[in-house]
Amino acid sequence: MRPPVPPSRSLAELRALTPARVSLGRCGASLPTTALLSFTLDHARARDAVHAAFDVAGIVAGLAGLGIAPVGVSSQARNRRDYLRRPDLGRMLDSESKRMLEGRGGAPCPCAIVIGDGLSPTAVNVHAVELVRHLMPRLAADKIETGAVVVASGARVALGDEIGTIIGARMLVMLIGERPGLSAPDSLGAYLTFGPRIGLTDAERNCISNVHRAGLSYEEAALRISWLVREGLSRGMTGVALKDDSSGGSLPRALSECDKSDT
Repeated sequence: MRPPVPPSRSLAELRALTPARVSLGRCGASLPTTALLSFTLDHARARDAVHAAFDVAGIVAGLAGLGIAPVGVSSQARNRRDYLRRPDLGRMLDSESKRMLEGRGGAPCPCAIVIGDGLSPTAVNVHAVELVRHLMPRLAADKIETGAVVVASGARVALGDEIGTIIGARMLVMLIGERPGLSAPDSLGAYLTFGPRIGLTDAERNCISNVHRAGLSYEEAALRISWLVREGLSRGMTGVALKDDSSGGSLPRALSECDKSDT
């Protein structure tokens, strides 16, 4: 005897489970006015997040409240227009920032944190300092020293590779604004790279994404980032070779070359 078929969920129940636009309805050949206005508003918010000003002063002040004195740098993107049209410029330090970092001296550090504006300065302005506030105690508990904190303007993810190379970071944590979506214009991402150097690909990084009020909490993001930092330093790897098992279960394993095709 076949088991009874569970009752199907209503569209109203489905809409309650996701911020995606489900069953918006129809008015003739178009959307209802309410659905159209909602889409237009969310689209405008996403565009605004891309073009928002990066509040460097506010972030520096917030970090100072945590007892952190960050270093400020800039990419070769002179303005937001250049940043959006020339992604390559956001991956390279300008000459002044490069000279400044090279002249700082100091011993190589186990871990460095870079806070970059990325494609959503709004996300960084809102979430970066609070995420650092939750992350630092976890790194300290694991006895992982944060040798440098850098605030980078006009930054793409790969800018962290050049910064990490110059300051001698074994592990680099890049907190950066993610491309805004219609349901989350202020989503923050964290990219972790062991042995940062120019020319690495994203396959050699781990990413924790969707840090925002309706997404991943600061506490959960900090737990995952600190776990990956600790395990990455211990195993000498990040990227497809290191699986995030911060929530428990079996220990992560180093993948063989044949395994990597499945990631």
